Amino acid sequence: MTITDNRYLLNNGIDPLALVEKYGSPLYVYDTAIIERQYKRMEAAFSVPDLKINYACKANTNINILKFLKELGAGLDAVSIQEVELGIRAGFRPEDIMFTPNSVAIDEVSAALEFGVKINIDNISIMEQFGHEHPEVAVGIRINPHIMAGGNSKISTGHVDSKFGISIHQLPHVLKVIEATGLHVEGLHMHTGSDILDANTFLLAADILLNTTHHFPHLEYVDFGSGFKVPYRENDIETDIEEVGARISERFNEVCKEYGRELSLIFEPGKFLVSQSGYFFVKTNVVKPTPSTVFLGVDSGLNHLIRPMFYNSYHRIENISNPAGKPRIYTVVGYICETDTFGSNRKIAEVHEGDILCMFNAGAYAFSMASNYNSRFRPAEVLIHEGKDYLIRKRETMNDILRNQVEVELHTEAMAKV
Repeated sequence: MTITDNRYLLNNGIDPLALVEKYGSPLYVYDTAIIERQYKRMEAAFSVPDLKINYACKANTNINILKFLKELGAGLDAVSIQEVELGIRAGFRPEDIMFTPNSVAIDEVSAALEFGVKINIDNISIMEQFGHEHPEVAVGIRINPHIMAGGNSKISTGHVDSKFGISIHQLPHVLKVIEATGLHVEGLHMHTGSDILDANTFLLAADILLNTTHHFPHLEYVDFGSGFKVPYRENDIETDIEEVGARISERFNEVCKEYGRELSLIFEPGKFLVSQSGYFFVKTNVVKPTPSTVFLGVDSGLNHLIRPMFYNSYHRIENISNPAGKPRIYTVVGYICETDTFGSNRKIAEVHEGDILCMFNAGAYAFSMASNYNSRFRPAEVLIHEGKDYLIRKRETMNDILRNQVEVELHTEAMAKV
């Protein structure tokens, strides 16, 4: 089983069909060369004295990807204490990890403090508690700029009804809490959403945040989060990171002059760095014609890649086993006992049972959102680096399904009478 179309060869000529034959299906594959390309592209887009790129690891938490980004020079954006611990295990220095949780108790924030990581606080209640307990510890504050941005309501996080951040209109309250507790604020943070295409929208939110800097005399950094759009379709539009970089840099450097000293500019890209690096390979189990639709049932489902069902996201799907086949219209569905449609009415080269399909842009929010629904095993993960393939997560087995279950003997009264 070898690829017959060079368009589908992976970096350094690696044959994806050979990977599927070697590691099985379904299979996630990630390419470090694409991650490095995206990191360096972002690094080059900004002209500021101190730029920090913190990888938003919720996009993909495989420890090997964390280690690779650390080697490139990235810091880490963590949203849970578990991600903090993963970052420490991957070798990140605590001071290079930014912990920005949402709706967590003060206990989790205190646990992060014990690791020595940087902390962003996103609500006034925790601000008050933390300020009373740890006034000497420098923290950042996450501001909600009230800007509607993002490709889907579930990934828009900076609008007026969002649960994320402290409303910009609550700034007087924030300042009173700081005064009353002596809380040391070293940074300002925002994140307006994901898949932001319009540079002007991002810049408007950034300007709102920058205009608040004069209220905080001890700042060390301003953190703009991320949310840059990557292309999902062929010839798709994407965020012009070079334009955003040039315009943000100019405005940020002006603000630093007004502020009286240089501040660090931080971004937290996740999808931008890893989405395009990922490929998800599935096998066609059944070709099922109905009066109105031809379904392709594959050996995966929403348990492995939930983004199309949860976010209505688009993933390009192509038949890499028969790329020269006559194009036909199919709806690609999974094997889960729910409606789990990967793509409706897609033009795909003619598919036969056993053919391998590739779903593109599977590097972000794919495996990290996978589950064992229907008691299915989660797939293996493979990393391609400098022409070699490495297994970085084994395929699960029934032992993994049962690992934390505790079997007990139940004897009811009715059973006893029998």
